[in-house]
Amino acid sequence: MKALGPIITLFLLLSSGAASAQADKRDPHIGYLYPSGGQKGTVVRVTVGGQYLRGITEVVVSGEGVRASMVRYNGRVRRLNGEERRELARRLTELGEKRKAGEKSGKTRDRERPARGADGKGNEKRKGSKDKDSKEKESVKLPNHPLLNELESLTPPEIEMVTHEFLRFDRKKQPNTQIAETAVIEVTIDDKALAGDRELRLRTPLGLTNPLCFQVGDLPEICEPEPYDTGAKPGTALDQPILLNGQIKPGDVDRFRFMAKEGQKLVIEVQARHLIPYLADAVPGWFQATLALFDESGKEVAYVDDYGINPDPVLFFEVPSTGNYDLEVRDSIYRGREDFVYRIAVGTLPFIRSLFPLGGPAGGRTVASIDGWNLSSFKLPLDTAPGTDSIREATSRQGDRFSNAVAYAVGDLPECIESEPNGTLQNAMKIKLPRTINGRILEPGDEDIFRFRGQGGAEVVVDVTGRRMNSPIDSLVRLIDSKGRVLAWNDDHEHKEQFLHRDMGLITHHADSYLRARLPRSGIYYIQISDSQRHGGPQYGYRLRVSPPQPDFALLVTPSTLNVGAGRSMPLAVHVLRKDGFDGPIDLSLKDAPPGFVINGGHVPGNCQFVRLTLTAPLKPSAKSFSLQFQGTAKIDGRSTSRLAVPADDVMQAFLYRHLVPCQELVVAIAGARARSLAPKPAGDLPVRIPAGGRVTVRYNLPRRGKVENISLKLSDPPQGVSVLESRFETGYVEIVLQADREKAQGGSSGNLIFEAFTERAGRDRKGKSTKKKRISLGVLPAVPFEIVGRSNLVP
Repeated sequence: MKALGPIITLFLLLSSGAASAQADKRDPHIGYLYPSGGQKGTVVRVTVGGQYLRGITEVVVSGEGVRASMVRYNGRVRRLNGEERRELARRLTELGEKRKAGEKSGKTRDRERPARGADGKGNEKRKGSKDKDSKEKESVKLPNHPLLNELESLTPPEIEMVTHEFLRFDRKKQPNTQIAETAVIEVTIDDKALAGDRELRLRTPLGLTNPLCFQVGDLPEICEPEPYDTGAKPGTALDQPILLNGQIKPGDVDRFRFMAKEGQKLVIEVQARHLIPYLADAVPGWFQATLALFDESGKEVAYVDDYGINPDPVLFFEVPSTGNYDLEVRDSIYRGREDFVYRIAVGTLPFIRSLFPLGGPAGGRTVASIDGWNLSSFKLPLDTAPGTDSIREATSRQGDRFSNAVAYAVGDLPECIESEPNGTLQNAMKIKLPRTINGRILEPGDEDIFRFRGQGGAEVVVDVTGRRMNSPIDSLVRLIDSKGRVLAWNDDHEHKEQFLHRDMGLITHHADSYLRARLPRSGIYYIQISDSQRHGGPQYGYRLRVSPPQPDFALLVTPSTLNVGAGRSMPLAVHVLRKDGFDGPIDLSLKDAPPGFVINGGHVPGNCQFVRLTLTAPLKPSAKSFSLQFQGTAKIDGRSTSRLAVPADDVMQAFLYRHLVPCQELVVAIAGARARSLAPKPAGDLPVRIPAGGRVTVRYNLPRRGKVENISLKLSDPPQGVSVLESRFETGYVEIVLQADREKAQGGSSGNLIFEAFTERAGRDRKGKSTKKKRISLGVLPAVPFEIVGRSNLVP
């Protein structure tokens, strides 16, 4: 600590436990929850797999009616050597005999049972004399591990876990540090809690983890019987409806047996990729579950590996005869890992396979026709009340059960339903702009054509919503003039606003079309829509918007979890999704935030699609986490328009691809000691104008006085061609000289500058000898807006 003495001033201003953790990449992380949900009105023990989970102090669950608490930190399991294995087996045997004797004398509770030995069947004892046993009792020590240190207090399921993990160590297990540690939490679900997805985070001394999906369900639930013997016994025929929880370990294939009656229309729905959307180190980037159903003779009677465009399979099966059926679950290419977690609903459950139309106008009355299994009503009223959500979800109540949720859109234009026949230019359906048409590609090879009158020089936008509503359509649109010539066409288009909604944000094939064109002259024009694969059917619905451009924007903010020290700043990113050519500036702010939070750099320049800014926390730390909302405000057609930012996480798929996955909440944890003063503040005129090919000085006022040494400042994610030339620390302020390369700096670019402070400290090896100096991050300074301008004659 003496080496840090001269830099204590800025260290106190910038660093915190959380900030240091981020700099060392020691953010707590959770990779899976097992089970990943529970039934209303129950208490569920959940195993959490992750990294840096020691010292959990809080479990944060989104929504109402669900609360959770820490039970045990299990740590990381390693393989024992021969002596350690024998010693553990001996202790487990003694513990089992002790508990068995207690049961006979009535001193233990009925739910406890004898612990198993190393072979999982009974007592196991090494050969040898009593003297030798007594001697080794004193000489053999078990590793320092939370489970091994407290064997006497473990429950029977936890004893099973110790036996399985330490004595039957799985050699097929793939090492993965991101899920190597485990902890156990207890989740209590109120009987009136709303069913659906929640987000669960853990808080440790290093901060909050990323969120993972935890589901609240209506059905009775069980866990698979392996590996810790806590679920149904193998071969037991289960009653349905039921929800099955399981994990696919390396080389694993899970089977469940249930009774079904002749004529039942079974729906077997898997949640796997939905629970953990992307895996960074696995191809194709998620757990690809498959389902197979076998009758009593062992014959496979059904198989499925997806559900349309959704990788999570749904199996529909009409039972031919009463009897037992075995459901097999596995990975499509026989992989396996602890984070291959699934939930499977089995029963005669209501399930909507398609609806039409795929939405309706805001404020209008829209009733969709639905089709599916186990439905008693085939009409579904859609809530189209005016609001900010253009994409919504609906479920159909069938008796005491609710169907799966289906997505639909709410628009702000006049709407109509397509009318057949409309497959040629001669019988094209006439429409008046602006208009949203609800239609279907009813059969393979079908084409729908719409006719409208346009003004020369006017812009027209053709926008298809289909795949984003889970329709299987892979649309292709063409703009055709009165002579049959194709003026513009589009097949696939990445509609970035889909990232505002979780399930749509997981689509990796952007199959909805979009084109924007200027009409060359006044006259008749046609819009043709078809399926590019020449497929079709009642499920191939679409919404086709034909209108002048409707400029708008949406916002995503990453990450969804912020760990910041009291009074300190941390960077975050805002992604701007611009629609129909909107290129105006946007001002960012916090909506209804607790006092003390401050944004620096909250201005998005025109045409900018990405900006980094900083959030400064209040001076006082809090044991409670906060939920924050960001919003952006811009002028569109002379009117002030505000949009809430959707929190998201930037995640990797299969070693390469990156995706923004929307989350329900942006949660902030404020750690560290109470700050003694405010963070450094930018001084001087803002934005900082950086001359291309020249230099400029950026100044921060430091609220504390003191000597500052051995600190370097570096730009975090700097603008192209801009770098730090030098930094000068004086009493009460710091000055940073920037230079912009004449060739590389892009004149006219703008955004925010974020400076990160570093110091160096010599490390020591295991023998106490000094090693090479290590650079340590002290945190970041509040963001400063900048513009790159032409070279000034005043710059040397």
